[in-house]
Amino acid sequence: MPEEKPRCEWCLKDQLYRDYHDKEWGIPQYDNKKLFELLILEGAQAGLSWHTVLKKRESYRQAFEQWDIEKIARYDDAKKAELLNNPGIIRNRLKIAATISNAQAYLKMQENGEGFSEFIWSFTAGKPIVNHFNSLNELPAKTTLSDKMSKALKQKGFRFVGSTICYAFMQAAGLVDDHMLYCWKRSTNQSG
Repeated sequence: MPEEKPRCEWCLKDQLYRDYHDKEWGIPQYDNKKLFELLILEGAQAGLSWHTVLKKRESYRQAFEQWDIEKIARYDDAKKAELLNNPGIIRNRLKIAATISNAQAYLKMQENGEGFSEFIWSFTAGKPIVNHFNSLNELPAKTTLSDKMSKALKQKGFRFVGSTICYAFMQAAGLVDDHMLYCWKRSTNQSG
């Protein structure tokens, strides 16, 4: 049965992917906590598929207390051990440690009067960059802008924020609109 709406090819695998594509991917996100969640999940994806991360997303929310950044920043060795034994998340010691240190870096920004959303959106002057791609082959893995974001985040103490992770984050959070020219979602983002 043909799709009722033309969508980006990458999301056709199953309903989980289609729902994520239709309801979230590429839609400008300005909420601090949701941006933090997306950045952490993109880092968790490193070396894996985004589908794997999406399937574990609710478990991540539970494991990290609905992304309570202040609590995450205070996680101790016992909590790290608990997370390493949680089959609902990606049990990678470095990625878990990065989540905790990223929460600490986030709070340090906040203490210095710097808003996370404002910082993230400063790379695109506060509005999405609309790209014009016809196929997945045209999508870059990283750009000069994601290089800059990666460098700036690392300077602030963030980890698992390489340029490729930052570009995927920019796509997910709607800083760049990489919906294909034929995708039905493209027109809904033009006004943002």
